[in-house]
Amino acid sequence: MRFLYSLLAFSLLAIGARAQTTPAASAAPDSAAPASAARPPATAPKPEGKFAKLFAASDKPSFVPIPVLFSQQETGLAGGLSVLPVWRFGTDTTTRKSNARFVGWVSQKKQTSLQVTHNVFTPGEKLYLLGELSYYDVNFFFYGIGNDTRKADESEVAYKLFIFNQRVMPRIAPNWFAGLQYRFTGLRDVKYDQSGEGGKVNKFQTDLTAGRISALEATGGNTSGFGPAILYDGRDNVLATYRGQYLHMHSLFTGKYVGSDYTFSRFQVDARHFQPLFGTTKTILALQYLGQFHAGGKVPFRELSAFGADLGGSIYNYATLMRGIYEGRFRDRQMMTVQGEIRRKLFWRFDGAVFGAVGEVANQLDDFSFAGMKYAAGVGGRFQFNRRDRLNLRLDYGVGSGGNSGVYFSVGEAF
Repeated sequence: MRFLYSLLAFSLLAIGARAQTTPAASAAPDSAAPASAARPPATAPKPEGKFAKLFAASDKPSFVPIPVLFSQQETGLAGGLSVLPVWRFGTDTTTRKSNARFVGWVSQKKQTSLQVTHNVFTPGEKLYLLGELSYYDVNFFFYGIGNDTRKADESEVAYKLFIFNQRVMPRIAPNWFAGLQYRFTGLRDVKYDQSGEGGKVNKFQTDLTAGRISALEATGGNTSGFGPAILYDGRDNVLATYRGQYLHMHSLFTGKYVGSDYTFSRFQVDARHFQPLFGTTKTILALQYLGQFHAGGKVPFRELSAFGADLGGSIYNYATLMRGIYEGRFRDRQMMTVQGEIRRKLFWRFDGAVFGAVGEVANQLDDFSFAGMKYAAGVGGRFQFNRRDRLNLRLDYGVGSGGNSGVYFSVGEAF
């Protein structure tokens, strides 16, 4: 969902400034080097206590609750808490740091969201784990299916959604991981006003009548599937990368044999490149290509490829796509999007960013065209909440195709 945060930004700045007691690591090349770096493991002080074998003394996770407060049309005023621990397993500093996210909120309109995600490197980076466990009881705007949906068709739909997604990938070579993923989504209690606002017909009802949405989708249903996953991760730091490449390819095959109400195949490619500009890490160029493609049978509307800011979760490897376009504003069976960002250090703990993106959704691969591309661009600010781990608070403003714009507040970079 698109979260419009307001008072949260100021409270987080105060908490972050007090919480940062470790000197900044920006003077050093990187706080967590790639696994393939040709240097011996650093020797850390011997930790004490029962966690001595799990964490170095300076790399234990901290669980500091952060307030969440926002307001938007679908939810009304909402508030909750977020906990964002960062840690390193073991004492070898060539093992990159892991992180997790626990976010929960309730809204004035009796909506609820609970999300737990993790991005974990085990000691020695022998195993990489990426996953999500989430529950949503929310309302959102539905515009229809396709690349040419209209702003005038904006219609409100409510549902309850449970998501479990887990990838387990052992290391097969330096920076290379390969394994399996399992994904389950359970959709329940789909509700919508058939007459819509102002007496117009709800677009969800229109698509149901026309057969673009099935009767099962209109009530719920389960999606369940397994698939292979392969990852190359040469990033120096997964939270705010200065340099390195990232390539993640995975597939999902759903069917009745694993309890799915739908049978289809999904293929996804996520490629990213990061590099310093002008010979210094004060300016970083970040690029991403993401393509998601479906084949086979019916794909339920909630699992269609879609872009729009703050989709969140593990489906797009925690990337935020097309900032400035409402979440799910355009959705279909196939999707490709490219985004770029320049990140610049400004002063003290403050950084700035400019970004732009292009993308398109389509029913079939041969439906893609330059004429159908959608655009988004914007500017943003960053506050270094935790300089040692490069954990930034991000505030972006974006505008995009489809008559949308938005202010987005989050923790960590967009990709």
